[in-house]
Amino acid sequence: MASHRRPKQPSRARVTVLTATAAAAVALTSQAAHADPKPSKSDVKEKVDKLYEDAERATEKFKGAEEEQDKLEKQVDALQDKVARGQDELNELRDGLGSMASAQYRTGGIDPAIQLFLSSDPDSYLAKASTLDQVSAKQAETLQQIQAKQRSLAQERQEAQEKVKDLADTRKELGKKKDEVKAKLAATQKLLNTLTAQERAALADDESRASRATSRADLGNAVPASQRASAAFAAAQSKIGTPYVYGASGPSSFDCSGLTSWAYAQAGVSIPRTSEAQANAGTRLSQSQLQQGDLVIFYGDYHHVGFYAGNGQVLHAPKPGAFVRYEAIGNMPFQFGVRI
Repeated sequence: MASHRRPKQPSRARVTVLTATAAAAVALTSQAAHADPKPSKSDVKEKVDKLYEDAERATEKFKGAEEEQDKLEKQVDALQDKVARGQDELNELRDGLGSMASAQYRTGGIDPAIQLFLSSDPDSYLAKASTLDQVSAKQAETLQQIQAKQRSLAQERQEAQEKVKDLADTRKELGKKKDEVKAKLAATQKLLNTLTAQERAALADDESRASRATSRADLGNAVPASQRASAAFAAAQSKIGTPYVYGASGPSSFDCSGLTSWAYAQAGVSIPRTSEAQANAGTRLSQSQLQQGDLVIFYGDYHHVGFYAGNGQVLHAPKPGAFVRYEAIGNMPFQFGVRI
């Protein structure tokens, strides 16, 4: 006998779950359909170049903090030596005062008027009394010297303590800058890893072609700015093809300001280590005033520097993966030149 019972209807809760599941599936399908496409090689290159620029900026700040640390360490050492010498001088003054006091004590502490009354030779006593007055005057002078030395020593100790605090702050800042550089480089590598091996090889070929073009660079009839500029530029030319490495200052690898500071050192001229400091190391020039060997400063925060080579070309250490080479000055935002 056939059953006439109506089929069991799904519960409201089950309908809700099924509806939510279906909606989620539709949403996922929609997201998949509209997912961002894989970035192209040119997009990645643009972002990588920006990250390299950020890393170079952070590196120059890091090197600035390193220079400040070195300067403060020297100042702290000098101040601590000065304090030690001052303490030795103070001890000598105190010892001298103690010797005088001991000598007076051994002669007795009798009242001068009574000593004169009891003396069998008043003339001799008066001569001794005059000497005692001179000793007292010397004691007073020594006391004044001790007080002045104590004040001076207290000031020197305070200055040393302040420099030690500045040094601790600088070291802390140095750590932050170093971490910033590492983070930028890690982000760059992560972005490069999104490319296929073939795309990475294509980027490397682009850099190789740019470096090979150096051998064909036309510097025109460039005239050096000075004898030392000529010597520094010649030193930099000898490093064409040397790899770029963050924070390196030669002789087997360089970053931008490492190359310029090393090259000028070969010419017997000391210039600051960072591009920002090098921007203020000499006379500023417009682009039309540039001569071979002048420094060329790029970007608004002065985080990149190279040599003017002549005929609109610069010689510089560009970025990671690249080598010391010539490049058109218009490839970067020129700010001004600097004649050392």
